[in-house]
Amino acid sequence: MAAGFRQTGETVIHEGYVITLAEATFEGPQGEQISRDVVRHPGAVAVVALDNDEVILVRQYRPALDTEMLELPAGKLDVPGESRPDAARRELIEEAGFDAPQLTELAVFHNSGGFCDELTTVYLATELVPAEAIAVSVEEEYLTVERVPLHQVSAMIADGTITDAKTVIGLLATLRHLGQ
Repeated sequence: MAAGFRQTGETVIHEGYVITLAEATFEGPQGEQISRDVVRHPGAVAVVALDNDEVILVRQYRPALDTEMLELPAGKLDVPGESRPDAARRELIEEAGFDAPQLTELAVFHNSGGFCDELTTVYLATELVPAEAIAVSVEEEYLTVERVPLHQVSAMIADGTITDAKTVIGLLATLRHLGQ
């Protein structure tokens, strides 16, 4: 219970490939009855992969936006029993073709708490080991890997080149972590 609220029920409306949409009911502090659409998500991970002074990003098509986005290698927690760090390493290999034996947790955040329970953890990887990329979706088959000088990322965020939330959060957390 948070601030006098409590969930009283939940009905699944749709189970999809990535998310589950539910109608959840709640009781307010004075007995008010409310209903909200809630998106259930398994959670996600993202990796800021640094190779010297360059960050490894991927440019991939995002159907919901019908455009390509420049992003950190990332993905959802969709392997039963897999830890968040192991999922981050898996995603880094799949999308960028690198592995990282050591990861440092940079940030944990709720992507859009107004309607979704997705929790994302962002890691920093600095000791990259080449690996064979393994695309597991059509979008990943066509993504491109791009190297961006770390000193350029603030400007790319400011000018709207990078708008993906996990990427903005991860890059800014990296700059803070490195004292830049």
